[in-house]
Amino acid sequence: MPTSRYGKALKKLRSLCLALPESCEVEAWGHPTFRAGKKMFAAFGEYDRVLSLGLKMSDERQDELLEDSRFFPTPHAAHQGWVSLRIDNQTDWDEVNRLLREAYQQVALKRMLKALDTEP
Repeated sequence: MPTSRYGKALKKLRSLCLALPESCEVEAWGHPTFRAGKKMFAAFGEYDRVLSLGLKMSDERQDELLEDSRFFPTPHAAHQGWVSLRIDNQTDWDEVNRLLREAYQQVALKRMLKALDTEP
């Protein structure tokens, strides 16, 4: 599965996710996932031959994001607020970083959120 496109996107994603307080990468279901402590906030992989990033969002935010054609309900997890973003050559990594921070805030513990707030 890993192609050079996959590898470049995963490298960028890792740098963004692992910069968040107490975050870690765990392989699950054959995909890299990113967690705040024990709770997953992002997952990366291919679905229907499309690279995508799954993100944990609030129900309201999920509805808002799904109005954008770049997003789709995350298979098997949409009912829990998960939404996926197609990753391609047009991906705005600043936007991805904002979305990752938002997803992280959905599951992070208070001490993690406090550490996030004190980052420069």
